[in-house]
Amino acid sequence: MPDLPTSKPVLAGKAVLQGETIRLEALPEGHLLHVMGATTSEELAGHLLAAGLKESSVRAAGYRQWFVAGNDRLTDTHLQALATALAGRAFICDQSHGRVRIRVSGSSAARVLNKGTAVDLHPLSFPEASSAMTLFGHISVQLTRTDMEDFELTVLRSFAESLHEELAALVLSETAEGR
Repeated sequence: MPDLPTSKPVLAGKAVLQGETIRLEALPEGHLLHVMGATTSEELAGHLLAAGLKESSVRAAGYRQWFVAGNDRLTDTHLQALATALAGRAFICDQSHGRVRIRVSGSSAARVLNKGTAVDLHPLSFPEASSAMTLFGHISVQLTRTDMEDFELTVLRSFAESLHEELAALVLSETAEGR
């Protein structure tokens, strides 16, 4: 019987691109769970802590839907603890194998991202912890503001390289302009 293919990070080997006011980096392919059901962001965050997933973050993904993202791979024990805590209230679908996260940060991050998305990234319109399903160019992404000058784009695995190339071109353009 042939060996099963092994998972290889899509953006492995991509260098961090950085200028004075902008940084682009591929994040570790840790975990990404899609949670759907009758719960709240606060309740979900509490269940994450109880399941030992204190480094994970919760992002709104639609009506009664959230993504739970983190840099570490989940063990079956962590996943089962979270599923047990949410039993009867929400369902979990592990999307870790099918999505990739990319971070764009720095004081020019919003300006650079505004070149590819229609989301108003002004801090009053899109404050920290805001999340939106949107397009970046022609690619569907979940855009999350993780800090005042930090953004995370979550994209389907098959589009990750194309998105990274688009972002890299924008970042290189920004650094060439001396910003």
